[in-house]
Amino acid sequence: MMASEILAKGVERGIITAEQAERLRALETASEPPELPASPDDEQLRFIGGFSDVFVTIGLAMFLGAIGFFALGTSQLAASIVIAAAAWLLAEFFTRIRRMALPSIVLLIVFACAVFVAAWFAQTPSDSVTPMAGHHPTLMASAAFVTVLLVALHYWRFQVPITLAAGCAALTGTVLGLFAGLMPNLPSVAYNVVILFCGIAVFALAMKFDMADPERRTRRTDIAFWLHLLAAPLIVHSVTSGLVTNASELDPATAVAVMAIFLTLSFIAVLIDRRAMLVSGLAYAGVAFWALIRQAGISGMTTPLTILALGAFVLLLSAGWQPLRAAILSIVPRALTRHLPRASLVT
Repeated sequence: MMASEILAKGVERGIITAEQAERLRALETASEPPELPASPDDEQLRFIGGFSDVFVTIGLAMFLGAIGFFALGTSQLAASIVIAAAAWLLAEFFTRIRRMALPSIVLLIVFACAVFVAAWFAQTPSDSVTPMAGHHPTLMASAAFVTVLLVALHYWRFQVPITLAAGCAALTGTVLGLFAGLMPNLPSVAYNVVILFCGIAVFALAMKFDMADPERRTRRTDIAFWLHLLAAPLIVHSVTSGLVTNASELDPATAVAVMAIFLTLSFIAVLIDRRAMLVSGLAYAGVAFWALIRQAGISGMTTPLTILALGAFVLLLSAGWQPLRAAILSIVPRALTRHLPRASLVT
């Protein structure tokens, strides 16, 4: 049997999860085989290692909020720099030494946001021009690019899985800012095309990590999850936002087109075994379904029926996810699916 010290080191270094370590320890005294591990289809992720993660996160929120409040008396630039520096120093302990999942995620998000705000205010003569005070594409592009650089440095130091997604989000902001600054008179559809290409690029990067770990046993699957979580809204929004501008004026043909797009994205989500695409498309699918019900003349029950239909769809898809994946994988060419997680039918 493995020594407890070896199991503890394995958990600390992210080789195995705490739950897996407990199952291995249980083998010493259990009279029956332990429960089988969950399938890779369950998309397991290490968000929280225990309630201590939540406890520490609450403390981080209070501590960072307080020092930000006191530093705000000087300037917003100073407050942003102080918060970014504090988030980095706290990560040296809670991420690098303790390896706590949720605090590491929160500290990375706080660091990236604080760096962006600091880079923004460093380019402005006063605190009056905030990131929400109007469109300043050049400022946004340069601030986002500085964020990309410092987030890359953060990843080199701490290796937090969400960091790559944060860097890609900042890089997307850089690209959009450059386009808006260099070609300010482009129609909105052109920006949607740019967003779509950014989303596809992030999706391709996510698939690279996914295909490198089809069994989903390493940290690559966590990195892929966060990248999919970023790519999904970029792709879904850029494809459907031009069609869904006003729900009350949505004609049946457009509504059917939106539903077809949603079903196509659902097929891709089941094929690659990632649910982020589905979640991002639910709102647009709901608007389209609402319009179709309204066109059918059921005006008094439009919203409840829409919520009921979406809820039923999500529940049915969740219940039949693995059999549906098995069916889809059986008809898709093996060359496309050999690096994807295998569907496991639960009997």
